[in-house]
Amino acid sequence: MVQTNWVKAELEKAHPGLQVSVETMATQGDKVLDVALAKIGDKGLFTKELEARMLLGEAEIAVHSLKDLPTALPEGLMLGCITAREDPADVLAVNGRFSQYRLETMPEGSRIGTSSLRRLAQLRYHYPHLVFKDVRGNVLTRLEKLDAGLYDGLILAAAGLERLGLARRIHQVIAPEISLHAVGQGALGIECVADNQEVLEQIRVLNHGATRDRCLAERAFLRELEGGCQVPIGVNSAINGEDVVLTGMVASLDGQTLIRDQCHGPRHTPEVVGQQLALALKDQGAAAILEEIFATVRPEA
Repeated sequence: MVQTNWVKAELEKAHPGLQVSVETMATQGDKVLDVALAKIGDKGLFTKELEARMLLGEAEIAVHSLKDLPTALPEGLMLGCITAREDPADVLAVNGRFSQYRLETMPEGSRIGTSSLRRLAQLRYHYPHLVFKDVRGNVLTRLEKLDAGLYDGLILAAAGLERLGLARRIHQVIAPEISLHAVGQGALGIECVADNQEVLEQIRVLNHGATRDRCLAERAFLRELEGGCQVPIGVNSAINGEDVVLTGMVASLDGQTLIRDQCHGPRHTPEVVGQQLALALKDQGAAAILEEIFATVRPEA
């Protein structure tokens, strides 16, 4: 809602006289809180219900955390806009009893909460002495569980905490050398009906060129690997002059194997950069890792 209301305010500011109404609804990912995300699937987990409303003509746009938006959209819908990116880094929040520690110095057996297989695989690789536990619910619910002592630390997105006015809970920003972030993390994606030119023109005022180029490269990387938000695939991207620089990794669920590489290319063809990086990782063994993961985390019937 914070993200959606920001988009509403920015659109009304950019287009005097325009009135944007907001309708809220829960998605499957919001409703099923007692099952790990990897067990209920990830294709459209937080988007299907919103997309159905647009296809039925009951809504014109949907505001997503871009990391939750699948790389293949339903026929008739498109990604019309990518907004300026907040800090995409993963961060550590801690229970007060652990305020003197950093992630690398947390005592052996410390309980770290995360619902992301991407974070889990990378952190297991670097910190095998820690115990990682699944955690569900919105950010405030997770922080309440942390403060109640159910976890010693949580891994969260910097962008989410900052948007909610909770930046004070960021205890440590985790370096990309340790944890590459999710594809699209920190950016908002505005999805819309593909042939509605009036809406496209209205929302494109929020498009941010550098973020768009970086995220298109990231999403092409993920699409080529046939991954989703519940597969241990991480990225980091930057703009260097007229080039997009993309770093990517694929890891095994147990954190024992991690393959990482980097690719760069022209900003005007960011998706080519993403595809090239994905192919390079496949050549280094990523395809075999992903095949094993897909067999392990397929959602239950």
